[in-house]
Amino acid sequence: MSVIGLLIWILTDIAVRGLAEIDFGFLISDMQNAGREGGIGPIILSTGLILLVCLVVSIPLSFGTAIALTERIGQETGFACNVRRSLDVLAGVPSIVFGLFGNAFFAITLGLGYSILSGGLTLACMVLPILIRTSEQALRAVPAEYQYAAAALGMKRTTILFRVVLPVAMPALAAGVVLSIGRALAETAALLFTSGYVARSPESLLDSGRSLSVHIYDLAMNVPGGGARAYATACVLVALLLMINLATAFLLRMTGVRHRSTTGGTC
Repeated sequence: MSVIGLLIWILTDIAVRGLAEIDFGFLISDMQNAGREGGIGPIILSTGLILLVCLVVSIPLSFGTAIALTERIGQETGFACNVRRSLDVLAGVPSIVFGLFGNAFFAITLGLGYSILSGGLTLACMVLPILIRTSEQALRAVPAEYQYAAAALGMKRTTILFRVVLPVAMPALAAGVVLSIGRALAETAALLFTSGYVARSPESLLDSGRSLSVHIYDLAMNVPGGGARAYATACVLVALLLMINLATAFLLRMTGVRHRSTTGGTC
């Protein structure tokens, strides 16, 4: 009850302080007067582009790695165990460390500078451990009887993977992707060192872009009188995170219903 009460208190405080500042113009207009006036249109656009880069890179890599760990490499081999152990360690690395890595490697070594591309690639590195582990668990949760039945019908291993295993695991895979989006959307520290502070609309992926979380930090810490707009931006960010969590719960419920139905249970 105390956790629920704390959550309600935080949400109520943000809503009371920020909802009055939100209208359609706030969501689409440009920032003015260092964020004290205007809106967050360019901020939302930059956030969307950063997430797009993150997902385009992380989803194929994570799904491919998960498939390799479950279908191509022995699940209990030393190599697979070391990969999983490394992923668990990476999942616990502070985000500021990923930010320093992204700044050193993507921004400086690769010459991408402070850009949406640097920020998105850094976020991809952050979400990969979580996404690989959730994808692996989703694939391993598919009943082995499905694969045995498909093999008995003469299907090849690759065909079984794409025609049987992946469709059954898709709700859980999608839930892992949605959780990763939530992690990336709320990230601040890593983006401070990679995507930068620029609040104008980006013209390409090599332009600097400010995310919603970085915008909240800047208004609250560096802009006198920016508290009201910081709360308004926080309302938008929290609303997005709540929708992501609801979508995750729905997808996981779909997975649970499907698994119960295959074992003769009822919803």
